[in-house]
Amino acid sequence: MADFTIRPAVLGDGSFLADMVVEAANWRAGATRPRPAILSDPVYRNYIAGWPRPADRGFIASDEGDRPIGAAWYRMLGADVPAHGHVATGVPELIIGVKPPWRSQGVGRALMRSLLDAAHAAGHARLALSVEHGNHAEALYRSEGFAVVAQRGDRRTMVRLLA
Repeated sequence: MADFTIRPAVLGDGSFLADMVVEAANWRAGATRPRPAILSDPVYRNYIAGWPRPADRGFIASDEGDRPIGAAWYRMLGADVPAHGHVATGVPELIIGVKPPWRSQGVGRALMRSLLDAAHAAGHARLALSVEHGNHAEALYRSEGFAVVAQRGDRRTMVRLLA
């Protein structure tokens, strides 16, 4: 496993979270959805606008040189707010992104486990996420206890019980 550290996300991490939204949207090899198009999309914008809000929690992974390489965070989004993985009021939605050279090296799993622990400690009973069909990260989500609860088009909504 590669050497990296995990720390809580803070106010100054908003720009890096935007970078990770772009990475998550461009998960396919060779994907080239431009950053401005992704960040102007209402759904993706909702995942980062105003970071951090009081109920937000997140973690940043950094390499040995303390350069950020990945992030996982959750947000509470209402039913009236565009989101890919909304399941119910009071269920936070997880967002995760890892820089391509660091994928499949345990970074995403470590970030996810830190976030799952934080969500449980905050009293949440479930955590939701959305994954596009064909994204290899779905195997990670399943291995961490997430199950598909809905499918819309090429997206699957997955939920993990935390209790």
